[in-house]
Amino acid sequence: MELLRNLLELFIYNPEKPMLFNSGAFFLFFIVFIVIYSIFSKNKWFVPIYVIIFSLFFYYKSSGIYLLILVLTTITDFSFAFLLHKAKQKSWRIFWMIMGVIPSLALLGYFKYTNFIIFNFSAIVQGNFSPLDIFLPIGISFYTFQSVSYVLDVYWKKLEPTNNILDYAFFLSFFPQLVAGPIVKAHHFMPQLKQERIVSKTALYTGVWLIMIGLFKKAVIADYIAQYNDLIFAAPHTYSGFENLMAIYGYTLQIYLDFSGYSDMAIGLARIMGFDLGINFNFPYQAQNITDFWRRWHISLSTWLKTYIYIPLGGNRKGKIRQYINLMLTMLIGGLWHGANWKFVFWGALHGIGLAVHKATGKLLGKLPDNIFVKIISWFVTFHFVVFLWIFFRATNIEKTTTITEIIDGVPTDIIQTETIDAFMVSWMMVKNVFTDFSLALAKHFVEVRLTWVVFVVIGFLMHTIPNKWNEKLIEYYVKSPYILKLILFIITVQLVVQFQNQDVQPFIYFQF
Repeated sequence: MELLRNLLELFIYNPEKPMLFNSGAFFLFFIVFIVIYSIFSKNKWFVPIYVIIFSLFFYYKSSGIYLLILVLTTITDFSFAFLLHKAKQKSWRIFWMIMGVIPSLALLGYFKYTNFIIFNFSAIVQGNFSPLDIFLPIGISFYTFQSVSYVLDVYWKKLEPTNNILDYAFFLSFFPQLVAGPIVKAHHFMPQLKQERIVSKTALYTGVWLIMIGLFKKAVIADYIAQYNDLIFAAPHTYSGFENLMAIYGYTLQIYLDFSGYSDMAIGLARIMGFDLGINFNFPYQAQNITDFWRRWHISLSTWLKTYIYIPLGGNRKGKIRQYINLMLTMLIGGLWHGANWKFVFWGALHGIGLAVHKATGKLLGKLPDNIFVKIISWFVTFHFVVFLWIFFRATNIEKTTTITEIIDGVPTDIIQTETIDAFMVSWMMVKNVFTDFSLALAKHFVEVRLTWVVFVVIGFLMHTIPNKWNEKLIEYYVKSPYILKLILFIITVQLVVQFQNQDVQPFIYFQF
């Protein structure tokens, strides 16, 4: 009876334990799923229905009843895109485009930005702010951008819409990229639905490799180093400048490994099923300027922002000043996409300024000699500009407690005072600590106390510094390696995950966006 109860719980949504790629439950379901999938992969009717059902089940296990929003978005956007394509008059085309885009954005706006708007309105009128109890459905930012891009591509006549709702449901709900990307464009993904899926040995083992690498990045390194990072960011004023700096570098690595680890797993799972999701990260911390960074970081989002925000605003076609304004507006929207908080707006604004400055100084920078010294300086400045802004991205409000002594009735009395410090002040506090309370003398003791953390950080950054050709060669060697070596590497990966995992499976950072 207990076994049956535990089995039934696997199929019921638990808000405390949403299904994640790095959980044992997911891989248990996926193994069963992929066995059945491989058996019937030639059946053109079974595959889409089967994958859609599994994808909807996966999303139900991640977000519960909010699955209905995904279903509603699928039906409405498919219908409006079809009507838009059939419409002949420009006015009707505009009408159906608006009907396809606005409801999706309105749903995203309600769940993600309602409390932010109320908070700021209350601050303006000096009212009392009481946040509404609104749950942010996992992945809504990602699949909303996907659905909006589909409708806009149909409107701009870049894409002919499908007349099969199953194809559109497959595209929008495809579980590997549903809850945290990559944000896949319909013109890249949907033609694959019509192709015969023959998963080669290379594709299969490349997929397995990406899943193992993604697990190692996320469940081993990122989750482990996050423990120290969280400790410092929760109370930066109680730690030295050196310890603050280590947490800042640690978070810089953590967010990359966490998100690129998810992307690796998503792309790997899709590869095993015979689908190509492209790439989402291309060693972004190797960038030598901020423009190059955004060509390498979260590629699917930066491409989406360029295609559907920057270019429609005019891009670089309306003069330099307008180009800089367009860059700022695009990155402000990109910042807000990450979260309903002014720290994300600030983060986006500073990246926008960085992009504008790089464009404005392009001719001057082009005159610099192309030697190793200039490349190192360019990389160092770019990397630390990104690192600096990650502080604001990560920081949250904290409660700072101080004890003061007052004389009450002639008796010295300790009084505890608590103040709330907002994320901006926390960020500046960390920066100030780094520059005013920094001592390399702490390094030796830090390494002795946190040796594993230091080793993982070093490994994480070394993984990021290898040339892309080496990475491709490594995958090639793995694909060609004997089965026994593949099995050993798999066992080692699983053992490392088990050895270093926290008590609870840790969600991916980008789930909150």
